[in-house]
Amino acid sequence: MIKVILICSLVVLTIAILATVYRIIKGPSAPDRVQALDALGVKLISAVAIFSVLLQNSGFFEVILLIGILSFIGTLAFARYIERGVVFERNKSD
Repeated sequence: MIKVILICSLVVLTIAILATVYRIIKGPSAPDRVQALDALGVKLISAVAIFSVLLQNSGFFEVILLIGILSFIGTLAFARYIERGVVFERNKSD
């Protein structure tokens, strides 16, 4: 019974991930795309966690942590790019 619920959860998450990818591609503005990218990271973390429970394996916890860190850094970089037009500011000291 638990396996059926976990598989149904993965199917629903897959549909949600596809809808989020569509929003990233067709988003009306750049902030909407950044928000969809952050939501995609959360959904991927959820999918990996459910997959880990389904396989009864705790080896995926590092993958979850890595996806979370990369999602956070990517969201910060895109938000900074939207705000200032550059990700890294360089000082011109000639």
